Amino acid sequence: MEEADLVVIGAGWHGLITAKTYLECHPSTKLVVLDAGSSIGGVWAKEHLYPGLKANNMLGTFEYSDFPMDEATFGVKPGQHIPGHVVHDYLHKYAEKFGLYQRIRFESKVETLERQESGGWVVSFVQGGSRKLLLADKVIVATGLTSEPVLPNFPGQDTFETPFFHCRDLLKHSNSLLTTAASVAIFGGTKSAWDAAHAFAAAGISVDWIIRESGHGPIWMAPPYVTPFKIWLEKLVHTRFLTWFSPCIWGDSDGFLGIRSFFHRTRLGRGIVDSFWKILASDVTGANQYDKHPETKKLKPWVEAFWVASSLSILNYPTDFFDYVRNGKIQIHIADITELSKNAVHLSSEKVLRPDALICSTGWKHRPSINFLPEGIDEKLGLPHALKGPEDKLIQQADDIILHLFPRLKLQPVMNQHYKPLDIGTEMSPPLEEPYRLYRFMIPPAFIDERSIAYNGFVQSITTSLIAQAQALWLTAYLDGSLQLTPAHEDVSVEEKASRQKQIEWETILQTQFCKWRHPAGFGKRYPDFVFDALPYIDMLLKDLRLRNHRKETLLNECFQAYGPEDYKGLVDEWRIKARASCI
Repeated sequence: MEEADLVVIGAGWHGLITAKTYLECHPSTKLVVLDAGSSIGGVWAKEHLYPGLKANNMLGTFEYSDFPMDEATFGVKPGQHIPGHVVHDYLHKYAEKFGLYQRIRFESKVETLERQESGGWVVSFVQGGSRKLLLADKVIVATGLTSEPVLPNFPGQDTFETPFFHCRDLLKHSNSLLTTAASVAIFGGTKSAWDAAHAFAAAGISVDWIIRESGHGPIWMAPPYVTPFKIWLEKLVHTRFLTWFSPCIWGDSDGFLGIRSFFHRTRLGRGIVDSFWKILASDVTGANQYDKHPETKKLKPWVEAFWVASSLSILNYPTDFFDYVRNGKIQIHIADITELSKNAVHLSSEKVLRPDALICSTGWKHRPSINFLPEGIDEKLGLPHALKGPEDKLIQQADDIILHLFPRLKLQPVMNQHYKPLDIGTEMSPPLEEPYRLYRFMIPPAFIDERSIAYNGFVQSITTSLIAQAQALWLTAYLDGSLQLTPAHEDVSVEEKASRQKQIEWETILQTQFCKWRHPAGFGKRYPDFVFDALPYIDMLLKDLRLRNHRKETLLNECFQAYGPEDYKGLVDEWRIKARASCI
């Protein structure tokens, strides 16, 4: 059996930076990256990029700190959204520059990951039709939360005959549909549904857009520049002053406890916070002019912006999306699909559609498709698992503390009273699951001292690249033992070690439970899902590493100047100097 020191599963944003950071600190390590795709990039792999697809991000915000996406090389100008093919090219050039390709094995789908009592993990994967095994001392699962698509089950779908597929596979069908289709149906209210609807409408193809009456409704879509001051949205959410308006259980990591306490633990402060969110929401709804046309009104979000997270997205289209809605090129149906029949989609509104394709923008399986062994280890690994009994006392204690510290969260939003989970077959129903329970959203507490398994990319946020690189450095320090989380000295008592272990378990419960209360209209019940809380999350990781989290030159800049990749340049070198000094 082949052996490796470290196996990284996934070659997208999270896997690449994880491999690069670990190799930078440990150049002689035997590291293998396994990826199920045929090219680099994960969701940004070449095989998923249909014409016209763009990132929500504009130039300067979707890059690693050690590899700027410069205009001369990549052809994207300031103020432009980054095309999908450029994102792929960027990750390709990144892997080339740092010698990662020689470590990557494409078309290698990991099927099982089995813990060995003697130490390490046996990684079983299929490559070229053959099953292969790797014995790894350490494993990092970096597949993220958008690697396995969810396709719904509909009565009669076996008789449908019309193309029926997930938006991830749009490239496979786009050439034929864009040249031959008269109409398509799109199912779902996510950003990928908006993207697909725009792509077909812009090509002159009629779109029937179906948004479930029993679902969560359309997502929040904001212009690139928001508030009456027209602030770049990506900069706004990374400006420390504005992050204070979001209640956050790890927010005190930013060092501004007093200000945060005022905003969230006093009545006056909470009134100011509510006003901020109302102004932000009013600006977005006003700019989109939802109420000025009966059809655009159907795209007005059903839940206040305060309660959503990464489902807040950006209008990144070259033309006005809403024009296609107003002129009827995109017709919106707030209805459920009751059944499919031969070439027909039947809606709960009693309408029958006959599209040339049914495209499902129905999200992703939120846990890895890997089978973890031995059987029953999922809970210990911090993975979502079925509830086995009444809520744990720690969960109840965490809920009490969260609602005491943040009274605003007691006023949970009124969700769709007709909501029904989408029928997705064998996928476990979300209400029957515990969320990910990972320390710092990366490490299963039960294995905290073993230092053999971790996760990168199991946080949903628009701050993809910055979180990925902070997690990669934190994990490198954790896996090589230079980041001490529990007492490691022999003279430390058993009681002291046990106490620290309990503290880690408690922090894990507290922070993961907070996500449930903070973003019920997002994915907080399943996994960490946040926008304004990304900067204090990075603060928390840097403070664990004893690195500077305040990286601006002055206090004024620290509070009011937005953070970006440039602020974290040289972070790995800072850590290496710090780690080397601690060993002297």
